[in-house]
Amino acid sequence: MGICCVIGGAGFIGRHLVRELLRTGRTVRVAGRRDRALTKLPVEVEYCQGDIRNQDFVSQVLQDVDEVVDLAYSTVPKTSYENPLLDITDNLPSSVGLFDVASRLPIKKLVFVSSGGTVYGESQILPITETHPTNPISPYGITKLALEKYAQFYHKLQGLPVVCVRPANPYGEGQRAFEGQGFVSTAVASILTGREITIFGESGTVRDYIYVEDVAIGLVAALDSGVAGECYNIGTGIGRSNLEIIEQLAVLARRQGIATVVTNALARSFDVATNVLDSKKLTAVSGWTAAISLEDGLTRTWDWFAAESKKEMR
Repeated sequence: MGICCVIGGAGFIGRHLVRELLRTGRTVRVAGRRDRALTKLPVEVEYCQGDIRNQDFVSQVLQDVDEVVDLAYSTVPKTSYENPLLDITDNLPSSVGLFDVASRLPIKKLVFVSSGGTVYGESQILPITETHPTNPISPYGITKLALEKYAQFYHKLQGLPVVCVRPANPYGEGQRAFEGQGFVSTAVASILTGREITIFGESGTVRDYIYVEDVAIGLVAALDSGVAGECYNIGTGIGRSNLEIIEQLAVLARRQGIATVVTNALARSFDVATNVLDSKKLTAVSGWTAAISLEDGLTRTWDWFAAESKKEMR
């Protein structure tokens, strides 16, 4: 196995992906902006700190690299609504610059991590396949889709061996709460800190919640078996409403004598009602399927947050 460079690999999905890459025997290099001490990465990982918008830095990081996974993205759907221009300027130049540099190097595969939860927009048929129309209604989804188009541009004109992946709604240990993205983490943290959980609409939106380790394994599957120029969904194919998630978390909370408080608000016009992904295309080329059940994944996530809250109280 050669060197795999993960751009933005110190984030939530990145840390899980790095561990999975190491398990496959790869040498892993991570590029990011934060200080090494804040990354929580395994000691065997080579870490390069710098500005990924700087193409000279990117060129140095990609020297002798065989594979690349681009996870870098500095905004979330909520912040993209608040400042659409920032969503473009903070994210588009860096990834396009990465594609440009990588297209001039002997890289075997580049995986660009898009967003299955936002690029499709309102669903016309469920579960959603990769051929579904892409009509995102958030600036975040629009920018992600634009980057997919740039990836295809570099593939067709420069021969960049790029694969686009569209994960559903990942959750699990290490995800930040109250960041405008990640309903599960915010719901768990809210219960543990005695805060109300707000559901928009009678039962909230329906999403395809996928455990983060399944996402990491799916990304490696796309790296190993994905066909250059293609897009692949990564999801479970099962939709759950916000209320269903809360009901399962309430069971875990009751075991510790903790109450769950839920309030309802009017449905929001900018929320896609339902998003559930069909991942048969990735399964067909790699054999990958989501393996962790929602019950198991939520229990692991709850236990992690509960342990972290105890540490903070010491």
